[in-house]
Amino acid sequence: MLGQADMSDRQRHPTPARTALTSMQGDNQIRGGDQLGLRAYNKRMILNLIRQAGALPKAEIARLTGLSAQAVSVIVNALLKEKLVRKEKKVRGKVGQPHTPIALNANGVLSVGVKIGRRSLELMLVNFHGEAIVYQQFPYAAPRQRAVAALLRQELANLLAGVDETLRDRIIGVGVAMPGQISAWTDVMGLDPAELMDWDQIDIVAFIAEQTGLPVEIHNDATAACAAEMVLGGALTFSNALYLYVGTFIGGGVVINGQLFEGAQHNAGALGSMPVATAGGGREQLIRQGSLFRLERTLREAGIREAGMIADLVQDPRAKDAFGQWRQSAAAPVAQAIAAALSVIDFEGVVIDAMLHPPEVEAFVQDVRDALLRIDMTGTSPMVLRHGSIGPKARVTGAALLPLIRQFSPDQELLVKKAVAAA
Repeated sequence: MLGQADMSDRQRHPTPARTALTSMQGDNQIRGGDQLGLRAYNKRMILNLIRQAGALPKAEIARLTGLSAQAVSVIVNALLKEKLVRKEKKVRGKVGQPHTPIALNANGVLSVGVKIGRRSLELMLVNFHGEAIVYQQFPYAAPRQRAVAALLRQELANLLAGVDETLRDRIIGVGVAMPGQISAWTDVMGLDPAELMDWDQIDIVAFIAEQTGLPVEIHNDATAACAAEMVLGGALTFSNALYLYVGTFIGGGVVINGQLFEGAQHNAGALGSMPVATAGGGREQLIRQGSLFRLERTLREAGIREAGMIADLVQDPRAKDAFGQWRQSAAAPVAQAIAAALSVIDFEGVVIDAMLHPPEVEAFVQDVRDALLRIDMTGTSPMVLRHGSIGPKARVTGAALLPLIRQFSPDQELLVKKAVAAA
């Protein structure tokens, strides 16, 4: 069993951080009151710029950040010494002196992501670019705490042991993505409530920290998926947006003024709890109407259900009819939830991703788009509905990215990715 503790005292929820380039210029002049703090901020600003724009010469870094050429030279030399960046081959242009682009060192920093879900445990090791070096999935029928803890202990140790010795001290932390209430809705999974109650008594952050010796931070799993789309995806480019992730259950993320908004209790975007109308005229929470567990049950009854493999199973020809039926039944309640959310916040766009492959996500989003046309939206503004681009690995990817963002971005909020100004 995991160690028990008062989670309010020991569990940390650091706010993720990322900034757009457009907010960089001039910010360094108002950050911190001492030179040491200002230097640290400027280092993170330069790293964030290179992450977004790719390899850049020092002169271009100075132009885009507003820092002096001397300041950039000093900071870049420090980053080279720390092996956070590297020099690329000199580029000889038609005019002027040759220049040497500065790029991120992919192995300069590594981070671990852990997703504890209702159907599987996922682990991911990413490099400084956010690229997956290792990805592992371990399916199970139900998230029984003792079994998950034993699996997590063993597989985390195996993952870390497999990292080259020269890179182990480059791992900066572990991000964890899991449902806010993993013990809830046990009836949906066909479990007795007592079977998952011990999750309410544990400190998962302390447990993983003890196993790894690394800093650990935890986030709602749908929020982590939203972060992955913001950082690596191309769909979530709105200043104000609603994000939905359809997994075994369904959840969401909220972006306001370009920032990922987690809420005071880190539960913003909990659309799964929203009441929606049922086909029989009653009302149920969206979790019971728009989640993939309903499809899982249908596939299981048809004899083609395997734990943790839903994305592949829906591509089985035998699952075609079941998937089509699920899409039709889930699209209407998801559309209701979107319409209700739009009446509260003037979202410019809505992004839906799922624990499915791209063709299936696109098909479901089209069904939701059609369902929205059947809802009276008078009084709300038009919005753009898009499908997400990360897919089944979105939650663990976001978990792995968030420690990188928190430590190496200049500001304290995760921001929507903006285009870098042209040279």
